Amino acid sequence: LNAKAALFAVDEAFEAAGRKLPVFVSGTIVDQSGRTLSGQTGEAFFTSIRHAKPFAVGLNCALGAKQMKPFVERLSKFADCWFFTYPNAGLPNAMGGYDDTPAQMGEDIKAFATERFLNLAGGCCGSTPDHIAAVAAAMEGMPPREWKPWEPRMMLSGLEHLCVDFATIGFVNIGERCNIAGSRKFKRLILNGDYAAAMDVARAQVEDGAQVIDINLDDGMLDGYKAMGKFLRIASTEPDIARVPFMVDSSKFEIVEYGLKNTQGKCIVNSISLKVGEEEFIRQARVVKRFGAAVVLMAFDEDGQAASEEDKIRICKRSYDLITGPKVGFPPEDIIFDPNILTIATGMDEHNRYALDFINSIPRIKEVCPHAKISGGVSNLSFGFRGLDVIRESMHSVFLFHALKAGMDMGIVNAGMLQVYDDIPADLLELVEDTVFCRREDATERLLERAELERAAADARKAAGTGKAAPAASKLAWREKCVEERLSYALIKGFPEFVQLDAEEARLKFGRPLSVIEGPLMDGMNTVGDLFGSGKMFLPQVIKSARVMKRAVAYLIPFMEQEKRENLLAQGLDPDTDDDSMFAGKVLLATVKGDVHDIGKNIVGVVLGCNNYKVVDLGVMVPWEKLHEAILREKPDIVGLSGLITPSLDEMVSVAKNMRKAGVKQPLLIGGATTSRMHTAVKVAPQFFSEEHPVIHVLDASRSVVVVSSLLDQTSKRADYIADVRETYEDMREEHYAGLEDRVYIPLEKARLRRAPIDWAARAADPVPAPRTLGVTTVKLSSAELRTLMPYVDWNPFFQAWELRGKYPNRGYPGIFKDATVGAEAKKLFDEATEMLERAFTEGWLTAAGVVGMFPANSDGDDILVFPDEAAREAGAAADRLCGLRQQAEKETEDPYLCQSDFVAPVGSGVKDHVGGFAVAIFGAEAKCEEFLADHDDYSRILLQALADRLAEAFAEKLHQDMRRETWGYAPAEDLSPDDLLKCKYQGIRPAPGYPTQ
Repeated sequence: LNAKAALFAVDEAFEAAGRKLPVFVSGTIVDQSGRTLSGQTGEAFFTSIRHAKPFAVGLNCALGAKQMKPFVERLSKFADCWFFTYPNAGLPNAMGGYDDTPAQMGEDIKAFATERFLNLAGGCCGSTPDHIAAVAAAMEGMPPREWKPWEPRMMLSGLEHLCVDFATIGFVNIGERCNIAGSRKFKRLILNGDYAAAMDVARAQVEDGAQVIDINLDDGMLDGYKAMGKFLRIASTEPDIARVPFMVDSSKFEIVEYGLKNTQGKCIVNSISLKVGEEEFIRQARVVKRFGAAVVLMAFDEDGQAASEEDKIRICKRSYDLITGPKVGFPPEDIIFDPNILTIATGMDEHNRYALDFINSIPRIKEVCPHAKISGGVSNLSFGFRGLDVIRESMHSVFLFHALKAGMDMGIVNAGMLQVYDDIPADLLELVEDTVFCRREDATERLLERAELERAAADARKAAGTGKAAPAASKLAWREKCVEERLSYALIKGFPEFVQLDAEEARLKFGRPLSVIEGPLMDGMNTVGDLFGSGKMFLPQVIKSARVMKRAVAYLIPFMEQEKRENLLAQGLDPDTDDDSMFAGKVLLATVKGDVHDIGKNIVGVVLGCNNYKVVDLGVMVPWEKLHEAILREKPDIVGLSGLITPSLDEMVSVAKNMRKAGVKQPLLIGGATTSRMHTAVKVAPQFFSEEHPVIHVLDASRSVVVVSSLLDQTSKRADYIADVRETYEDMREEHYAGLEDRVYIPLEKARLRRAPIDWAARAADPVPAPRTLGVTTVKLSSAELRTLMPYVDWNPFFQAWELRGKYPNRGYPGIFKDATVGAEAKKLFDEATEMLERAFTEGWLTAAGVVGMFPANSDGDDILVFPDEAAREAGAAADRLCGLRQQAEKETEDPYLCQSDFVAPVGSGVKDHVGGFAVAIFGAEAKCEEFLADHDDYSRILLQALADRLAEAFAEKLHQDMRRETWGYAPAEDLSPDDLLKCKYQGIRPAPGYPTQ
């Protein structure tokens, strides 16, 4: 890595100077393994630096000439430039000297020259002028090594080199499980900061045969720049992972560039494309070239992604010509095209040829782009059948079988999601190949039927495992249900045959056609959304459901139009005016700037359109200015943003800010593969969310109808829905910010070296006052005396126990009484609680008792030794050892790793330290609760339990204050308000079992 950094700097210096000089690169073999200090083989080392076009490369130092011979031979035969060596004068002896004589060294190097390994020779450690003279004499007249440039071939390297040649190694399997978008487990580990466990994911892929590891850490809730560097630095120290080349994968080029700075081998960049425009594309290509990486070129341009065969070839050819031309001069053998493997069998006809067009484009791209390779993300193909592995695995295997024949060189593949082609059942193979090759118009329907059979078989197996059997039923038994259930069933199953008949029956029953749409039809679509979200329905089924909905709505629209016409005529208005009033609402959709993906957005448009919403689709790569113009022009009810790549998440945040600045009033929907509810809650919603225009994350296309209908509902349901989302998002933000700590744990010994730095010598000179009372003291309070605890009661947990939560700014006590939703009920509960407390104090229901202990103590490592008295301390006779836990969660700062024992003076420090403790309880509540229970008064029983809990906590607060001011007396002048007490603004801590004090 240091050599690559130096070569990068040299290239920058040459560019600045406007001229180049010959560059020699010398590597060091550290032992008989033949590897460099960082673990690379000679071949991997040269592959890593070959992009710099060194004038000469060689090996020096470390070993004597005799020991270096096999490594010199291998690298000499591998490198396509001049080669040299200057070894030590033998191996170092016990005294640090070197024993080879000039004659010995000359003879050993002569053997190199005789076999034509060398163009240049010299000496390193232990060599003298006499040694060099002997080497020169031995080399005199020897034939020089001959070499010739490599034939164009892709060479990659980690700790070992990899020649990407289909004829010799076949298909290159790129492991996909270190991609946050490709593995839920990996994502969870990275977000939790568990990089050690994440290394196990990478290691397992290499063990399973991955020849390259794809690493993608793009996530809206993660600092991808920092995470990429950290992951690569750790992975580089794991030889069983780092032996294979890495693929640095990100949609953000700054993350790619940082990844390249942390990768020692020759890796692959995934990816760059023309979607950023020619100028930026050329700049990025130059950066990748300077780092010496291979590059994936996505088949995108300024207008979007290549979907058809012709577009794939056109964009790939244009990219190739630009990057290999004089403006960049990128080696063609280091180019990998990804012509976009897109999802097939979605139920949308325009998607049916995606697999076939990809396969057909492979040989044509290779013909017009010599030496380039072809790759792709295979799992994209079968996304429509997520949750049903038998179908997905078959689709992947069939696709790869034919794509490899066409010339596909590599792919991002989950090896666990593949079947052996010959092991696929013949009937399933036919269905899949019909779908992949688009051989039948009903291919998707037939594959979907098979998927439903596979799902049913899986359910039957599951039922058999529980001893339950699924009863047989008539296929038309559902026709015996009421009309509402029939309509919902038809939607869920995608049965169009009877939907118009049932829609008419429902119209007559409900009286208005709109009531049919908002009632049983919407109920059915809600169920569809739930089933798809849980993986129990497939994307083609969702499309079928939407089409059934469309047929039902199409039948009802004429009745709605007639109803509207009659209403307008009755008002004396012209019913023929062209407007949007016949639709349930208008939705404006756009894929954000920088993103060319639109399949998911298009499906949302289909589903909404089928539900009588007018959809205005602005297309892909829509900048804020264009979106704003459309909002002003179209006046939509709702705006929806879509995006697939991680940079789109940042763009959505930017759009939300701009919508707020521009005074936009429409609700904002967020959707797309990389979006999440957490990102929307934490990053997007705070920029724009209000009661008038909330920000809502939409999980998938089928749920869009539910969200849109809820937002356009004119009843109180809309307010309830928005309030529910707001509260959910607030809770998610709290959860996110509370869980930001990177939970990677350092070794305990390292943590102990960074304990709290307390100067105990200074403390010995200025000691804390000794407690006024040592030993154990009992404290008791009568019912009447319990009144003294009231100023110490924290009422917030009391209201939380009753699930009464006010909304900001009226969340806590006493502001909760002003809350519009729960204020009145909270005040009523509070009045009843104080009334019960008054009865308890007056009638003697409750008493309190506590026990307080103050003891001499000193720490011993992470533990605290407790002594019964000073004599026992002097004798070293501890009564008990309180074992402590030290913080080990890795910190980005220089803060110490604390343990409670850090704050107690160590044994031998000369400081006579102390610790205190107490336990408290409220008595009488249990007996009184039994009385309430006998009277069947559960409300009073629960209320008293909650109040007793609050009094116990208040008693603890009061005793702690007494200890500070009186029992120990180290803060005799403390005078804090009850509010400040509850905020712990006093000196000292009160750790308790079960609380996260460490």
